[in-house]
Amino acid sequence: MAASLVRRDKKSTAAHLKADLNWTDNSSGVRQLQELLDSVLNPEKPAADTEALDWCKCLIAGGEGFEEFCKTVRSYDNATLCGLVWTANFVAYRCRTCGISPCMSLCAECFNNGDHTGHDFNMFRSQAGGACDCGDSNVMRETGFCNRHRLRTGENVPSVPKDLLLMSEMVLPRFIICVIQYLRDGYTEPDTSTERDLQKVLQQLEPQISFLEELTKMGGAMRTVLTKILTNQQIFKDLSMGQEENVYAKKNYEKYLSALKNSGLVSVEEKAQSGAAEPTRGAEAGAGAGALGLLGAEAPASPDESNKEEDQDGGQSVGQRKRVKLSSTAKDPSIMDSLKHKCFLEELLFWTIKYEFPQKMVTFLLNMLPDQDYKITFTKTFVQHYAFIMKTLMKSQESDTMSNRIVHISVQLFSNEELARHVTEECQLLDIMVTVLLYMMESCLIKSELQDEENSRHVVVNCSEPLLKNNTYWPLVSDFINILSHQSVAKKFLEDHSLLMLWMSFVSFFQGMNLNKRELSEHVEFESQTYYAAFAAELEACAQPMWGLLTHCKVKETQEYTKTVVRYCLETLQIWFDAIGFVDEPAPNQVTFHLPLHRYYAMFLSKAVKCQGLDLDSLLPHQEMLMKIMVHPLQIQASLSEIHSNMWVRNGLQIKGQAMTYVQSHFCNSMIDPDIFLLQVCASRLDPDYFISSVFERFKVVDLLTMASVHQNAVLDGEQERPMLEGALTFLVILSSLRIHLGMADDEILRAEMVSQLCMNDRTHSSLLDLIPENPNPKSGIVPGSCSFEEMLSAVADFKAPVFEPGGSMQQGMYTPKEEVWEKEFDPIMVVLRTVYRRDVQSAMDRYSAFLKQSGMHTTGNPWPPYKERTPLHPCYKGLDRLLHCKTLHIVIFTLLYKIWLDHSNMSEHVLCMVLYLIELGLDNQVQEDKEDEEPCIEEHCHDSWFPGTNLLSNLHHVINYVRVRVPETAPEVKREKDPPPSTSAEAANFGQNVREAQVFSLVAERRRKFQEIINRSSTEASQVVRPKSSSTRWVPPGTPPQLVTEILEIRESMLSLLIKLHQKLSAKQNSLSATWLEDMETNSHAHGDGITAIERILTKAATRSRQSKRSIQEICGKVSPPVAPKKNSPTDKKTMDKDERRQRARERQQKLLAEFASRQKSFMETAMDVESPDAEAAMDLGASVVMESEVLYDCVICGQSGPSTEDRPTGLVVLLQASSVLGHRCKSDETKKLPTTDDEHIYPADTCGAAHDVRLALMQRFFKDSSCLQSVSIGWEGGVYVQTCGHTLHIDCHKSYMVSLRNDQVLQGFSVDKGEFTCPLCRQFANSVLPCRPGRSTEVVSWHMPTNKKTAVLVKEVEDLQEQLGLFPTESNLSKEMESVIKDIKNTTQRKYMDYGKNPGSPDNDFLFMYSVARTNLELELVHRGGNLCSGGASAAAKRSCLNQLFHVLAMHMRLYSIDSAYNPWTRLTQVAQRRDDCLDDERPEVPMLFRDCPSLLIIFVLTMPQPLRKEHFICLVRMLYNLQYTQALASLSAKFSPEERQAWSTSGALKKNAFDAEKSYDALLSHVIGELSKVKTVYDVNAEVPSMLSSSVWSPHSIEYSLQQFCLPYLRLSCLLQHHLYGDKLSGCPEVEEFSGLAGCLGLLAPALQPSNPIYSASCLDWTVNAFDLMTQWCSEVTGLSDTQAKKSITLLVQDPQWASPHLLHLPDHYNILFQYYHKKACTACKKVPKDPALCLVCGTFVCLKGLCCKQQGICECVLHSQHCGAATGIFLLINASVIIIIRGHRFCLWGSVYLDAHGEEDRDLRRGKPLFLCVERYRVLQQQWVSHTFDHINKRWGPHYNGL
Repeated sequence: MAASLVRRDKKSTAAHLKADLNWTDNSSGVRQLQELLDSVLNPEKPAADTEALDWCKCLIAGGEGFEEFCKTVRSYDNATLCGLVWTANFVAYRCRTCGISPCMSLCAECFNNGDHTGHDFNMFRSQAGGACDCGDSNVMRETGFCNRHRLRTGENVPSVPKDLLLMSEMVLPRFIICVIQYLRDGYTEPDTSTERDLQKVLQQLEPQISFLEELTKMGGAMRTVLTKILTNQQIFKDLSMGQEENVYAKKNYEKYLSALKNSGLVSVEEKAQSGAAEPTRGAEAGAGAGALGLLGAEAPASPDESNKEEDQDGGQSVGQRKRVKLSSTAKDPSIMDSLKHKCFLEELLFWTIKYEFPQKMVTFLLNMLPDQDYKITFTKTFVQHYAFIMKTLMKSQESDTMSNRIVHISVQLFSNEELARHVTEECQLLDIMVTVLLYMMESCLIKSELQDEENSRHVVVNCSEPLLKNNTYWPLVSDFINILSHQSVAKKFLEDHSLLMLWMSFVSFFQGMNLNKRELSEHVEFESQTYYAAFAAELEACAQPMWGLLTHCKVKETQEYTKTVVRYCLETLQIWFDAIGFVDEPAPNQVTFHLPLHRYYAMFLSKAVKCQGLDLDSLLPHQEMLMKIMVHPLQIQASLSEIHSNMWVRNGLQIKGQAMTYVQSHFCNSMIDPDIFLLQVCASRLDPDYFISSVFERFKVVDLLTMASVHQNAVLDGEQERPMLEGALTFLVILSSLRIHLGMADDEILRAEMVSQLCMNDRTHSSLLDLIPENPNPKSGIVPGSCSFEEMLSAVADFKAPVFEPGGSMQQGMYTPKEEVWEKEFDPIMVVLRTVYRRDVQSAMDRYSAFLKQSGMHTTGNPWPPYKERTPLHPCYKGLDRLLHCKTLHIVIFTLLYKIWLDHSNMSEHVLCMVLYLIELGLDNQVQEDKEDEEPCIEEHCHDSWFPGTNLLSNLHHVINYVRVRVPETAPEVKREKDPPPSTSAEAANFGQNVREAQVFSLVAERRRKFQEIINRSSTEASQVVRPKSSSTRWVPPGTPPQLVTEILEIRESMLSLLIKLHQKLSAKQNSLSATWLEDMETNSHAHGDGITAIERILTKAATRSRQSKRSIQEICGKVSPPVAPKKNSPTDKKTMDKDERRQRARERQQKLLAEFASRQKSFMETAMDVESPDAEAAMDLGASVVMESEVLYDCVICGQSGPSTEDRPTGLVVLLQASSVLGHRCKSDETKKLPTTDDEHIYPADTCGAAHDVRLALMQRFFKDSSCLQSVSIGWEGGVYVQTCGHTLHIDCHKSYMVSLRNDQVLQGFSVDKGEFTCPLCRQFANSVLPCRPGRSTEVVSWHMPTNKKTAVLVKEVEDLQEQLGLFPTESNLSKEMESVIKDIKNTTQRKYMDYGKNPGSPDNDFLFMYSVARTNLELELVHRGGNLCSGGASAAAKRSCLNQLFHVLAMHMRLYSIDSAYNPWTRLTQVAQRRDDCLDDERPEVPMLFRDCPSLLIIFVLTMPQPLRKEHFICLVRMLYNLQYTQALASLSAKFSPEERQAWSTSGALKKNAFDAEKSYDALLSHVIGELSKVKTVYDVNAEVPSMLSSSVWSPHSIEYSLQQFCLPYLRLSCLLQHHLYGDKLSGCPEVEEFSGLAGCLGLLAPALQPSNPIYSASCLDWTVNAFDLMTQWCSEVTGLSDTQAKKSITLLVQDPQWASPHLLHLPDHYNILFQYYHKKACTACKKVPKDPALCLVCGTFVCLKGLCCKQQGICECVLHSQHCGAATGIFLLINASVIIIIRGHRFCLWGSVYLDAHGEEDRDLRRGKPLFLCVERYRVLQQQWVSHTFDHINKRWGPHYNGL
């Protein structure tokens, strides 16, 4: 039966079966169908056979066409979600205003159809793929839905008719099991197979899976059917095993079972090893065994790990397993087990994972998500397979791709809070995730070497494992962070204590990873880069989940959570201290930057106090624990200082990298900020003396803190002491003044961060966003605080819009701090904390001093960092102030002030600055408990009686008399008399006391001993480690140093007296502070200034806060300087004034010198560079323009000699030759063409100048003699050679040796010496040839310019004679050789196709045409540069460096070699009425009629072919004769535009004037004559009969005729005038545009000067006929009328020409980049019909090309390069659609030009990374266009590279 069905026609069979199945009793139909399917869907057939697929399509459609069926099903689509799935590189949108989840994304269609104006959105390129969330209110707000999904169009769809999907329900289950069987069959275990095998299976299954994907796209109705099939357990049971008799299916099923075996977390083999003697029963392996296998203490490490560490006993791995024992309490042990499958969906996912997530399968599974039932089942299935996914991922070779695919799926499931909560409750999602993460990290643990290397029991992750190096863990961590962002899930996590404990043990794997050991002897051989992995791991795996949890601990109600976390943190820390064997001293020369446990503890503490109102003390451990906690973060701070002091230099650069990363903006708020906060907490609770002495000990500068001038330091080299001391003091300042976690509000923090970044440098908006540490959950992208980022930015900064200098670099919009910010908010401490590079601190200070100078607040010397008032401390942290009021610190301060005053070694201004800062902080932050400080302090008599109490205010004025120091015998102190005799009894007592008094060292030691005792009391095992800590034993290194002796120094100073003495020292005046200065002080002047100001500020504060201090200050000042009667100008004042004045004068002199130097430099730049300044023209214009008696002298910029250019040793101009098509791209209208952005818009190139000239020449060549055609037009509109120079000259032989040296130079700049390219030795401008200067012949010059009174007729004759002279071949000389070579260069500059226009390429005629066209191109381009007319007169940037004179000379030399055959010489036809020649043979084509010829071309030909130099009178004669022709052409062209009636009218009205005396100069007589002559033959005007009606709707008046005649002749006059300017150096006089015609005519001598005044001039009055005008015109017209009919009909269009062209423009671009992007980024390439990877647009002509596209390569040249040759003669300007930048191709090089689209903050967005809306920047686009028109890309853009034809 089945066999017969198979043979029948598919469609009819399907229809027949469908009918059968619709009966009530359909058993026979069902049977038939099953039999049919058995034979059709036979998995033994190869998958590639598509027959089965065709059958399925037919059966499902039930006899209809499949396409029709799809349409029908789609009409029942009831989906309310978009759910469009995309893969990597798709362009999507994210709107933060509308998103509820940070992962929300929209497809372009939904985004553009929704309303997001004014929202915070961006476009992004998907990295892992994603799906559109439009319509899903769990993920985004409904206001953001697009029209289609907002209206929920899906809800009112009619219900699906029963029979429509009946067949699908029957056929699809069989189809799916068939696919699954293929997958089972194709799978082989990875150890036996290779990647390729799996790929092969997938390729064969491609059509089947695509078919499934197609089904999902049919909409809701079909998805419902699929969901039913995929999730139905019964169907799976029936089909999965395969039928009994089918051997093939059995075999498959067994393969499947064996694949399942290893899907649990613990593989079966491991279970067997682990001694759980359970028979492995495939899928039903015992659950208990699984759990034990992972966590049982008896399990050895996984096999690969035990091999690694065979040398150690198994103990370590056992220990490591023990520590994770907690996870055996996981509620659901099943995650350890092998999987069991109950439905198709589960098995499909299983194979998807096994095959490493093939893209098609992923897309299919995701396409189903809009179906709610499916979504829930699929999520559960995904969670069930989670552990298996992780195992597969760890084994995978392609873990990157796989990670992306996993996240592509998981982000769709877990971003939805409902769903996440559901699976958390039902499937233990959190347990699974944490266990899986733990398991993953356990695979790469090593023993920690921190602290006690031998006995450490702590294990850490090994950062060099691929798992960490390649970030393989990120999909899991990313999922974890994602689900923790949901409050309900996070709360579950925080309530589950066993989970928290598990998590803490996970975090402790990272505690102390990547340990650095300081290299002391050798430089490290191999610099490992593992630190990247370590920082990334801590940030992603520890910090981000922490921030996620913190987000949910914001309110009082969540106090319990915080308490729990803090409790577990402390427990885990204690475990860690025990494991590494830590007692009290950190191991020397070790540092790890990774202390995630400390940071968890710190951040939860901060949150508890700030947001939850908890009391700090309730969360803190006992003192001893605090001391331990403090050690490691403090070690990091000291190490930072050591690294910057070059003590770690032998560890290589990577250690600096770590120090920078630690404070870098993305890491600082998860690393250095919590560390410093934790230290602040410790400092506020521990004994301040203990804390301070620990700091100095950690920073290794205790030895330095002695009053003796010489000391020994056992641990530091001399040059390291100063930076380490500066580091310690700076750290103390930061510690006591930073308030980030101690009471600042979020807004204040944001403001402080922003100010500190802006003070370092002006910043762009995006870099500022990037530099401000974002808080808390990095995914949210929202900066916290009530005040938004933008408002804050506008409050503290001003926007500097980008400035454009042509030739300057492209600037971006920048933000710069407001003045009041510099004045009141600049905080150097915050800057120091946030700088990654030390130079940024300097930069901030420089900017600060510049501000002060500018605003006049502080003008002399370098200002010091300003002191800034702090936010008050939160009451919990008040204890921190005790740091500033402890004796130890005061002793240190006193000692340092003393040492600085005495100039001891290693003291610096920075040290003093920090010491003063600490004093000032102490004065500003008084400790509350103090009694009135005037009463004497009665303290317990301590053995360190340096100071009576701890209050800084009272200690300031306490005098210290004697100090005992220990110094080497060699020290200068020893030389003095041993004991100074006590003079009075009081002092003697004092002295005795001082002998007992200890100095700082033993003080530190005493303090340490005191606390050692505390520790000993509490822990017995510590007593063995107590080291004697007295100074003498502790710090003396073994070996040679001289014996230490104790000396007693007499000091007799207090801190105040030292400050006053330092004030004198700094101000370099004997008595800088008079006794009464305190009264005279104005208080406000103190905020900014240098050290002197700082000291005055401190003294004033001390005086105002304590009467005692005030008295002391006055007393000291009085002692130091005896009071003087207050005279107004005392001699000392005068002296100081003189000194100041002298300084002032010196400074003025220096300024003057600098200014002079700058102006010299500027004048050099003006002559050397292209700076627009008219004065430079005169200096630089070469040779010809200056009429001199002697020869012209040139300076050679290489050898520096000056001299004339001679035949033997010619001098040349440095020139750049480039082919240009700028002229060819000009259009008729001034309107710029728009770039098409829809399919309806187009650009037609037919109306461009280049195209018009090509058509004209081609037309001529059809009818006229070739040689004559080639002299009647110019080429070079496209691919013409443009010559430009920087104006510098050099000897040609010098140039040759220069080129040789460049060739040998190994460092190749961005040009190719082999192609003759070089840069001008003087101004470095790019060049590629040298143009020889002709030797100056001064004698002829004068006669050459003399005006003559010869009649025109005489001149005409002279010209004719001159033309008859044969061109002399120049004598062979160096000069002529060079000229030849330049001609060769010129020819090589452009492509052959732009030179060969003749019938026989390479003929002399062709060459001739090319040569004179070069001259034409350069003249025309100069006109364009002058703005298209000569109204502006003399100086213009382009004309200044003109080398046209030299160029003409070279071309003329070359062209004299061709003589024009006198029979065909146009001159005779111009000036004489010829007798009729009938000797013209019929077969030969006629010459081009004079009326069709191009006058400017003729002028250039004449000038270049006549003997040089040409006399000016002859030149003027040429111009006049050609003007006659040009005018006649104008009349003819005009007459062709008339309607026949108008022509008749003008003809008759003009005929009347023919006999008037001035008929030859009246336009109407001439016009009527031309009309009459041309009307003789009907063809002339008939051809155009249809056209004029359109052209002239207006009536022609005499005025409009005159205007159009002038316009027609203007281009010719402009060109002649410019030529005259270059040949004879005539000045071009400017004139208003209306008078341009008369101005030019006067300049060329066509108008007698008398005629020039105000009355309007007529173009006809410039005519100058040597023979009868009417006869000559008749002759010219007859050449046209004499043509045969066919020729005339076609060629007559040559008569109507319009020489006017608008200036060249680039295309007009849309204002919004998005318009352009949306249209072009999906546009298919015209060549290969695929969407290019890198599409680009030509901005000159709008062509769409593929950048680097291999599909469009021709002869190994990619499309952009090809197009640049075709469109711009090797210059191309392309906009890269996907990057928004412009690249320039110039010949064989290219460069990135920048972008003309900027965002709202004036910034480029290269590669569209930020995806913010971009807008056209008109100024930049203008600059680009200007560089294109002026051909200056090579000079202005510096970064060129070769493109090897690959663009």
